[in-house]
Amino acid sequence: MIPIKCEEEIVKMREACQIAAQVLDKLCSKVAPGVNTYDIDQTGKELIASFGAKSACFNYQVGKRSFPAYTCLSVNEEIVHGIGSMKRVLRVGDNITIDVVVLYNGFVGDNARTILIKPVSEEMEYLVTSTEAALFQGIKQARSGNRVGDISNSVQKFVEARDLAIVRDFVGHGIGRLMHEEPQIPNYGTKGTGIQLRSGMTLAIEPMVNLGKPEIEVGPDGWTALTRDRKPAAHFEHTVLITDKGPEILTIAKN
Repeated sequence: MIPIKCEEEIVKMREACQIAAQVLDKLCSKVAPGVNTYDIDQTGKELIASFGAKSACFNYQVGKRSFPAYTCLSVNEEIVHGIGSMKRVLRVGDNITIDVVVLYNGFVGDNARTILIKPVSEEMEYLVTSTEAALFQGIKQARSGNRVGDISNSVQKFVEARDLAIVRDFVGHGIGRLMHEEPQIPNYGTKGTGIQLRSGMTLAIEPMVNLGKPEIEVGPDGWTALTRDRKPAAHFEHTVLITDKGPEILTIAKN
């Protein structure tokens, strides 16, 4: 069953998403050579608390495991679910994906962005700019009457036309009272298939793209997903509301 949000719930979704967006913007501004990812995570913890919100990542349960960080910070070959560490110091030429998920007033806001620590290689910049563009290709299809496969197919066609690889092990998802709701939204698929989209649905659309091959593996911490060939990855995400007038991106900060 896919939740359809009423007006009151949509207002709360907007509030949660605005907090997530503002925290993400502030954390992205902290990215610089010499900064370690543990300090970024701790700043995220403080910022989320300053809004009266909670991290939806911290202590997130998968089986008997609990996620130990307040944000997900994934560098270079790390695709998603990276854990901040004092040993992971950012350097010129790196990229870092910052993924912020907050719980506020009973609802969840979720967004992610990959930041380049310039100067970077041409292929790194190509990967990151292409992944961001793929997100917006997917969002264009998030319209009432379309189907999930329309989002998935538009992302896949855009990415593969650029000779980049789509990560198939992780997908976008519905979002609302929970971080992960139905429907699942793969970044690959067939146009015109899947659940039909309706106004009031809220979706987290999130292409994850590898410069090399699509295969992944999970690191020794049991959380961090890495490219198997250790080539860099990128990840962008917005929470989107389906409306009769088209997609509304909820995670663009309104300062």
